Amino acid sequence: MEDFRLRPVTTALPAVLLEARGVTVSFPRPGGGAAVVLDRVDLELRDSEILAVVGPSGSGKSTLLRILAGLLAPTHGEVRYRGQPVHGPTPGVAMVFQTFALFPWLTVLENVELGLRALGVAPEERRRRALQAIDLIGLDGFESAFPRELSGGMRQRVAFARALVVEPDVLLMDEPFSALDALTAENLRTDLLELWLRHRIPTRAMALVTHNIEEAVFLSDRVVVLGTTPARVIGEVRPELPHWRDRESPEFRSRVDEVYALLAGERQRRLVHARPLLPRLPPAPVGLVTGLVELVHDADGRVDVRELADELRLDLEDLLPAVEAAELLGFATSHDGDLVLTDSGRAFAEASVQDKKELFRQALLERVRTAQEVVQTLRRRKPPRMPAEFFLDLLERHFSAEEARRQLAVVVDWGRYAEAFAYEEATGEFSLETEEDLLGL
Repeated sequence: MEDFRLRPVTTALPAVLLEARGVTVSFPRPGGGAAVVLDRVDLELRDSEILAVVGPSGSGKSTLLRILAGLLAPTHGEVRYRGQPVHGPTPGVAMVFQTFALFPWLTVLENVELGLRALGVAPEERRRRALQAIDLIGLDGFESAFPRELSGGMRQRVAFARALVVEPDVLLMDEPFSALDALTAENLRTDLLELWLRHRIPTRAMALVTHNIEEAVFLSDRVVVLGTTPARVIGEVRPELPHWRDRESPEFRSRVDEVYALLAGERQRRLVHARPLLPRLPPAPVGLVTGLVELVHDADGRVDVRELADELRLDLEDLLPAVEAAELLGFATSHDGDLVLTDSGRAFAEASVQDKKELFRQALLERVRTAQEVVQTLRRRKPPRMPAEFFLDLLERHFSAEEARRQLAVVVDWGRYAEAFAYEEATGEFSLETEEDLLGL
């Protein structure tokens, strides 16, 4: 491909097209109080810029994008488009979602025309522009096809055509490639970038939410990193590399490592300065956590997390919860993008199957406040049994209802493995019964 460069650099900063000022989003908890998702977020999107937003799962990235699009109102703060406050859907902004969001009873052409129809564009002009957008995005010949006849990649191309046909100033994309297989995602990603670099689309700026750090560095001029809930901007990285970017170059790898270091540093800050209330547990299955510790041990106790993700064919974002869990349990620490086993981690990796359970149990009850709450509550009961709803109510004092259920699932998974307590799915009850008790011995 040609060696494209981003739009010419000028001495004056490009105009701000879209911005968030002090945006805070909170939701009421069933037990009282509020769950804060975004906390005083400031963000600018400038003319001629591609911006990527990354952060831990559940950090509010998609919520922020919907606020910028005017689909969700912030609790506090405001969004401005070209300097004017936004109330309702943001003018000049179009959005592409992860799930395609096509109407199955409409053809490709009819789906693409929808936005123009809502704007009151005349039928002849609507058809002309829709056909042009379909051709531009590489779907010429499929105008009369229905979504069920298309592959996932083709359906997402329809979603892009529908967004671009209204000629938006700003294109917002919420993980638009994550539902696609790797090859299809790469084709669509590079096609979109080529349209941008050749000025073949009228869009003046794009913002992308992604969990894929390499994707963010490959596409964007700026990568903004959000911390965990309540999310704040904790830093940004500017790749400052010409397109097309070589993913194997030292410069590219260095930018990826910078983004990862920001995320890793945020995790370490949370572990050191944990709040006295229940901290959020990373959504990592116990098998992934224990397997990770053993893999690091086999690599002489130190691995580059990004390289390990590549080796395991995992997105880095999918591996990060297990990294965080290993740190939380005291089995490992992070240093400059590497995961390093502690003495406890080495002992765990070298232990027998039963001894592993005991070491995991000790770490769980010493370091994980939620597990401590479960066990202490059960010990105060005679018999030591409690319904899951009790602990769910407890978690909902600290998290949203949906997140509380996710947290309960993590606690059950970790606690069962450690034999710290029992959980019976049929009755929905926690107990401190031992294996011998359950067998009636």
